[in-house]
Amino acid sequence: MSEPIGPSPFVVSDRNLALELVRVTEAAALASSRWTGRGRKNDADGAAVEAMRTAFDTVAIDGTVVIGEGEMDEAPMLYIGEKVGSGGPAMDIAVDPLEGTNLCAKDMPNAITVVALAERGNFLHAPDIYMDKIVVGPGLPEGVVDLDASIENNLKNLARAKGRTVHDLLLCTLERERHEEMIARARAAGARVRLLTDGDVAGGIAACLDNSQVDIYVGSGGAPEGVLTAAAVRCVEGQMQGRLLFETDEQRERALAMNPGKSPDRKLGLHEMAAGPVLFSATGVTTGALLRGVRHEAHQAVTHSLVMRSKSGTSRYIEGHHNFRTKTWAPQ
Repeated sequence: MSEPIGPSPFVVSDRNLALELVRVTEAAALASSRWTGRGRKNDADGAAVEAMRTAFDTVAIDGTVVIGEGEMDEAPMLYIGEKVGSGGPAMDIAVDPLEGTNLCAKDMPNAITVVALAERGNFLHAPDIYMDKIVVGPGLPEGVVDLDASIENNLKNLARAKGRTVHDLLLCTLERERHEEMIARARAAGARVRLLTDGDVAGGIAACLDNSQVDIYVGSGGAPEGVLTAAAVRCVEGQMQGRLLFETDEQRERALAMNPGKSPDRKLGLHEMAAGPVLFSATGVTTGALLRGVRHEAHQAVTHSLVMRSKSGTSRYIEGHHNFRTKTWAPQ
């Protein structure tokens, strides 16, 4: 059944935009993959940023970066407020040109390139600080887990909702000192724990995918990455809550200025972080639980991407074969 055509040009074009986004994340992945295992994370990140920014020039949107590489004086490209696209519907853009720069530099699993789109005003404007996060997948009772509940209660309620025991559950989190108590309590309750050195966007998405075996993602990581995760969770109808974490008064004031009239300390629901129709694309740089990494062959490279649309709930895995003999650009 075809989708209804409404007054917004986004409704008409979001199918095509979803596929255009894949080209953007593919470009960043191809460029950064040349730096895999070389121990130079800044060069890998710079290659991804430049390739992603160039690829955006071909996308038919009037885009504004709201989650990006920092402020204009901190980043030469894909900075917050930068305009991108070749013209079209007004869109907000959230990007992480290389999520897991250390993972790429060390040739470790789960480095990915990420882009999400929403209609103007529908992404949380999140400063580059920490966010507390909790994510579970689709098909569960609303509110089955809660950011303010204890880890023991969340695991118990999740196990009950899934018709399993806590011993069957796999919790995913970043391996950080700040998580040590939570990890110990989760294990004491009976859950298994998967630790990530970096890359909590991939970890959050994994909690929503059946083939990942992850049941829940918990912990604090970057707030911009939280918005990107929320976009992906929206597309698969999972559940997520977040709360910004402040280390200074200046950070709190910055968050208030970016979202005037709203308490910066409030618990954020999924639709507060990513509202309306959302598109999401990620391409693997190094092979991980979510995506396969870039594979270089003679005169070509193979990419593996995930593209999702919240409107239809469709998720597509796309394998791209890039022939550098005929491609109009190729990573150097």
